[in-house]
Amino acid sequence: MEDKTLTCVECGASFTFGVSEQEFFANKGFTNEPKRCPECREARKGQRRGSSGGGWDSGGYRRQREMFPAVCASCGKDTQVPFEPRNGRPVYCSDCYASAKR
Repeated sequence: MEDKTLTCVECGASFTFGVSEQEFFANKGFTNEPKRCPECREARKGQRRGSSGGGWDSGGYRRQREMFPAVCASCGKDTQVPFEPRNGRPVYCSDCYASAKR
């Protein structure tokens, strides 16, 4: 492998598709070369991050996630969770959940 010079379809700038990046793409199983320069790829990722996720409505805007009230089984603090709690199943606030995962 050797460095390749490619042209960005977004801005028309030339950019280098380096050997290490080619190896990374190959290890991930990607068969196509990048179509956008690193700057345009990063900008595109930023656009997707701002509007990505589940819960799309017909207009393409993200719906607000429904939250349910709960009481933390560890500290007793009132909290909200993104699922409907079931009787007999413990629910934890974000602080207690994070400390239990460590």
